[in-house]
Amino acid sequence: MLYHCFLSACRSLALGQQYTSLGSQPLLCGSIPGLVPKQLRFCRNYIEIMPSVAEGVKLGIQECQHQFRGRRWNCTTIDDSLAIFGPVLDKATRESAFVHAIASAGVAFAVTRSCAEGTSTICGCDSHHKGPPGEGWKWGGCSEDADFGVLVSREFADARENRPDARSAMNKHNNEAGRTTILDHMHLKCKCHGLSGSCEVKTCWWAQPDFRAIGDFLKDKYDSASEMVVEKHRESRGWVETLRAKYALFKPPTERDLVYYENSPNFCEPNPETGSFGTRDRTCNVTSHGIDGCDLLCCGRGHNTRTEKRKEKCHCIFHWCCYVSCQECIRIYDVHTCK
Repeated sequence: MLYHCFLSACRSLALGQQYTSLGSQPLLCGSIPGLVPKQLRFCRNYIEIMPSVAEGVKLGIQECQHQFRGRRWNCTTIDDSLAIFGPVLDKATRESAFVHAIASAGVAFAVTRSCAEGTSTICGCDSHHKGPPGEGWKWGGCSEDADFGVLVSREFADARENRPDARSAMNKHNNEAGRTTILDHMHLKCKCHGLSGSCEVKTCWWAQPDFRAIGDFLKDKYDSASEMVVEKHRESRGWVETLRAKYALFKPPTERDLVYYENSPNFCEPNPETGSFGTRDRTCNVTSHGIDGCDLLCCGRGHNTRTEKRKEKCHCIFHWCCYVSCQECIRIYDVHTCK
């Protein structure tokens, strides 16, 4: 069954934790909370790829938690809420921008990978972007059809963003930035054939990168996100809100950049209104001068230090042929946590 579907109201891509038996029982689209009518129609029409959509959002959440593991806000999720990040994404902040981008990218990535693995009858390998082979190699294998994955992500994720307001404009922009990152990082992957790996013949296909590369790229875009201001225009359909770069001296954002228009809270103290859990009891790096260091992560409150015993493998020996034997050692570590 699908993970909890969508971030609530105007938060279009993130799935909760209670639907953890993905693909183990029939999926009933009507039972997924939070779907708008367009998403519900999509789910019913393309039921067989919905587990991949769910897996993609789960992938995006996991990558968010990896990228922000040393930050004051560490992409914490809430199990018992439709809005799985709590109120954090109510604001049009950098954090909201990143979550939309990484989740949209995750959906495109997972659907593309699933199609290449042959798990769906409505999609498969890409045969449109091959062109003539290069010197010393020929086309082979299954090229991943990222265009199809991006299309699915766009149709499903952007279905909520149909209002003429600034938040919809921001969400759609950041969703597309995440998907564009997938297309930009497609690369040729090759395999050698021949006696003893001589590479007399090499076959190649289009492949997505590891999703970690997508996360790293979008995290850089988070750090350099463009602050915007909201402008209102009168059109035939009524008032429409659009976004404009706040600082004219800076280079305007491209389709690959993340955008936001509200400042983030500092996340130092617990605050149910902003969704901040604070940083008390968070593990910090006493040797770091960065945001994961005890000075910044603990917001100047100081830190506690305790010793911790851990069992680890040690004195490992390779035996011919072919196994490794290890002893078990007790090692003592200093663990530093925020006050």
